[in-house]
Amino acid sequence: MQNILIVEDDTAINQMLAEALRKAGYPFRQAFSGTEALLLLKDTAFDLVLLDLMLPGVSGEEVLREIRSRGETPVIVLTAKDQLDDKVDVLRSGADDYVTKPFELEEVLARIQVQLRRAGGNQAGQSSVLHYKDMVLDRERFAVSIGDTELPRMTKQEFAILELLLKNPQKVFSKEEIFEYAWEEMYMGETKTLDVHISNIRRKIKAVTTEEYIETVWGIGYRLHP
Repeated sequence: MQNILIVEDDTAINQMLAEALRKAGYPFRQAFSGTEALLLLKDTAFDLVLLDLMLPGVSGEEVLREIRSRGETPVIVLTAKDQLDDKVDVLRSGADDYVTKPFELEEVLARIQVQLRRAGGNQAGQSSVLHYKDMVLDRERFAVSIGDTELPRMTKQEFAILELLLKNPQKVFSKEEIFEYAWEEMYMGETKTLDVHISNIRRKIKAVTTEEYIETVWGIGYRLHP
């Protein structure tokens, strides 16, 4: 599971982001100054950083430069500046994305998912095969099999839904999270499309096995059946 660093000196905003990450199932650490952030970055490997620029001690720009000197960890800048030139400067400085304050938590989570997905897809040596119980998902072949039997061909979204679940076998995903991963666009509250795709996946699984693979968590979303 991806580990996220929150760097924000405003305690209310920092705690708000922390609670959103906790509910979404992401491990995280909190820093309230640039100096504290650098200490955490020295001792801990993070998969993504949420970074405010206006920080006490070491500035956000300096923290960003230090992150970039060490590698390509995705950085989403939290900024109160909303002018085009300011946004361009942020991206040119090495940030992968930015969110303008005040922001909606749903947007921040969606942008986190996009950056983590991109980073995961760019990791050298990443396995093209995912396993859960007797299910094997092969990214290169765009195929899913259970035991020795290949499932009827999946649509792009059906394949992506299974990929997300198999990458995080213990996590309960909200419908919003699954939709934004599989369709690569913002979730607008309509669930019928996703529910139909889940139903189609279950039907294709049922055609080759009696084993349950997708569990509905009522009021939340879906996860792999334990």
